[in-house]
Amino acid sequence: MDGGKMTDIKAIKKELRKELSFSLGDDDKLTEAMVRDRVSRIFEYWEKERNRVIEATAKEKILQELCDEFLGMGPLKDLMADPAVTEIMINGPQKVYIEKNGKKVSTEVTFDDETHLRHFVEKMLMPTGRRVDESYPYVDFALNDGSRVNVIIPPLSVGGATVTIRKFLRSINQIEDLVGLGTIDQRMADFLVACTRAKINVLFSGATGSGKTTTLEVLSSYISPQERIIVIEDTLELTLRQEHVVRLLTRPPNIEGKGTVEIRDLFINTLRMRPTRIILGEIRGAEAMDYLQALNSGHRGCLAVIHASTPLDALTRLETTALYAGLYMPVWAIRKQITSGVDLIVQHDQLTDGSRKITYMTEVERMEGEEIILRDIFRYEIEDIDDEGKVRGKFSVKNVPTFFHLFKKKGVELNESIFKEK
Repeated sequence: MDGGKMTDIKAIKKELRKELSFSLGDDDKLTEAMVRDRVSRIFEYWEKERNRVIEATAKEKILQELCDEFLGMGPLKDLMADPAVTEIMINGPQKVYIEKNGKKVSTEVTFDDETHLRHFVEKMLMPTGRRVDESYPYVDFALNDGSRVNVIIPPLSVGGATVTIRKFLRSINQIEDLVGLGTIDQRMADFLVACTRAKINVLFSGATGSGKTTTLEVLSSYISPQERIIVIEDTLELTLRQEHVVRLLTRPPNIEGKGTVEIRDLFINTLRMRPTRIILGEIRGAEAMDYLQALNSGHRGCLAVIHASTPLDALTRLETTALYAGLYMPVWAIRKQITSGVDLIVQHDQLTDGSRKITYMTEVERMEGEEIILRDIFRYEIEDIDDEGKVRGKFSVKNVPTFFHLFKKKGVELNESIFKEK
């Protein structure tokens, strides 16, 4: 490539990327001025010593793209800045999809090649202390802005690295924001806030991307600042505004395959930390049994997330994961703990038009024989889908919760009239 005018921008960037990675390394105090200065010096050296000339317009384009790459989100810069984009899905270097306004669409954004994409991944990972390589070919982590990232690389991901970024939605901070989006109505909002303040144990259920974590985070803001909150997660996702918050995070194995700390380990330790509230980022394994035992030993106001399609499925999954603990309890005994501990299931769904709704608020009422009896409090009922695919429906009241008396007992105001259909 020595001599003459250089026009292959991708090739130039690839060479510069390698040089910058070597000379600038992982300096966490890197600035745009430092990147520009280093690249400009390389350009000068090429022109003087190797007669390699780059046009001025190409120089500025390369400089800006490398600054974006080393200091920001590279080719994803505009997508990350667009508030209508909620998710970014990278299927190898040449295919980038997004979810925008609830719809999944392809974009014209690309990475130069697999090396460029992998460099982008490494830059995102650097502040977290985590890694992705042949030994550990997938990883979950969070960006500084709260966005959640999953990466899986070859050979598990055929065709190149696959990256999924679920953006942190800064526009949703209060319960009124969920009402404004049509996720719930005002009656449901009042009920959820009252449940949080009255220390009702709530299980947030739904599929990936349905809004579970967002709802939990919004409701956590209504917890009293006098309470000691302990949050357990495997990836930093939740942002709580209170001062007295302890955040516990799982730890993957080290390079020797040792040192793993799982959610269950953290949950057991949490019970020794005098928590007023426990927030569990996701129930997915044997920690389900510890969670149920905590609920049944006086820990009130616990908030937890589980992946399931319906309220009944949520309890079935909770029952199944509790069995992972290996205590060999009969199913009826686990169901008894579920009925005694879990008060309310808040079911989330993303509809066919991309909108997100809380489709059920369901009380775990009682057991009859060995079966759990559920009691719907609110429901979202689909009435029609118009010619443009827009889902139309309504929120309706089904029952008054049997735990309504707890609101008065806890000094929480909630008018019983919200449970009367207008």
